[in-house]
Amino acid sequence: MTTLKVDAIVNAANRTMLGCYRVNCNCIDNAIHTFAGIQLRNECYQVMQNVGRFVKVAQVLPTKAYNLPSKYVLHVAGPYVKNKILTPEYEEQLAQAYYNCLKLAHDNNLKSLAFCCISTGEFGFPNERAAQIASQTVKDFLRKTDSKLHVIFNVFKDLDLEIYQRIL
Repeated sequence: MTTLKVDAIVNAANRTMLGCYRVNCNCIDNAIHTFAGIQLRNECYQVMQNVGRFVKVAQVLPTKAYNLPSKYVLHVAGPYVKNKILTPEYEEQLAQAYYNCLKLAHDNNLKSLAFCCISTGEFGFPNERAAQIASQTVKDFLRKTDSKLHVIFNVFKDLDLEIYQRIL
């Protein structure tokens, strides 16, 4: 994700939007903030001064990408699946997170957008269902808007690669 030369990458952020603070955490949020540089955390801090302490789930905050090859980072807070019990509300929130990123990219005439697997991993959303929601949301958006946005699903785990290859 941190090596893709696209208009924007999506960061599966937490609701504080300030990056991961867990030492040696291998989450995407930490990787993006690490490779983008301290300027990204500073911009996120400035943005959050206007937003408040937390963003809503599925809210997207765009920033510059700084030291990354992409132009922008779209930070989105996906749902945190408590006790790994999936609910229709969590599914709708995840779909909305993907939709909001797509809409922001489309409305700002971006040509390419790379998604990570939002809310899987640290946030506990089941990988298979998350991929189904992500791919369907993207397909629906592109069809309904006739958008020419080039969308990439960038996966970290072999399991996710297998799931996306099967679904797509």
